[in-house]
Amino acid sequence: MSTDGTGLARLSMSLPADLFRQLDAMVEERGLPSRSQLIAELIRHALAEHAASIRPDEMLAGTVTIVYRADRGRVRHQLAETQADYLKEVISAQHVFLEEDQSLEVLLVQGPAIRLKDLCDALRRVRGVQQLQLVTTTALLPPLHEQETSSRKPAGATA
Repeated sequence: MSTDGTGLARLSMSLPADLFRQLDAMVEERGLPSRSQLIAELIRHALAEHAASIRPDEMLAGTVTIVYRADRGRVRHQLAETQADYLKEVISAQHVFLEEDQSLEVLLVQGPAIRLKDLCDALRRVRGVQQLQLVTTTALLPPLHEQETSSRKPAGATA
């Protein structure tokens, strides 16, 4: 591996010819400018997944995508109850109705890897959930609220 002045490092690697062709096809299908961009994306995803598996306290951000069959609101209600147990981790939720009485819900999440895993495990236990996928990154959302550290008094307060 060598580095240059731009903060980039060069890596030379050998791949089986078939894998190399598949990689090039994927780069072309995605319209990416280079193999490097695709490989960097794949490595970032693998590193976030690895961090989640070996460092349970690692802070991660990501999405949980859930597909479920609606059952007179029972499934949606149970999903909402489960999410309420993880208020610190679930930042927001987006729900849409799909065809054939199915629903799609996407949660924006952030928290320790172990809490995100526990959330996913709890959501998977809800009867009617057909698919669930957690995608994480080690890049975090900025704090939603900053604690005031100064001794400033609220507006209108007197000494």
